[in-house]
Amino acid sequence: MTSHRLPRLPGQVALPEQKSAAPSPARLDGFNSAPADEVTRALLTCCRSLRWVHRLTDHRPYPDLGALLAAADEAAYDLTPADLAEALAGESLTPLPDGAYSAAHTALSAAHAAYESRFGHVFVICLDGFAPGEALDRVLVGIRSRLTNDPEEERVITADELRGLARGRLTRLVRQFAQEPRIADIRRP
Repeated sequence: MTSHRLPRLPGQVALPEQKSAAPSPARLDGFNSAPADEVTRALLTCCRSLRWVHRLTDHRPYPDLGALLAAADEAAYDLTPADLAEALAGESLTPLPDGAYSAAHTALSAAHAAYESRFGHVFVICLDGFAPGEALDRVLVGIRSRLTNDPEEERVITADELRGLARGRLTRLVRQFAQEPRIADIRRP
């Protein structure tokens, strides 16, 4: 009979038990322990869907940022068309970078108007990972290319972009919770 274990070798040293990775720098203690109404208000800045917000609030605590982002993605995938419409109604136009020239404002305004006329909601695009100087070009290219989509195809793309926006905002939000002391956390002498 063949053994699936390696033979014990002379001088072999047992490795100590490996612990999980070091705690994330973006610890979730503040987020997990904050009052539900405070977390609800904060999460609404990430995504304006009440279903998404309540789901993330109700399922606390999260062990780390990865688990929170996975839960946010799962909640976003479960949004109904009405939930998606609610979230999109809370979105605003993508701001232009400082110093953009007036022709860019005109082109972007016209593109946004055409998009909203075709699809009935604001254009959303996640620009995380792109340099600020690339934002205007990315938005204009994105609107122009997506104007050719059929409504169902655009709904799927819009949901993906909204999910990306929520992930980036949520990551920044968790950092704020980690950095800002809450009144309840301040001990009096």
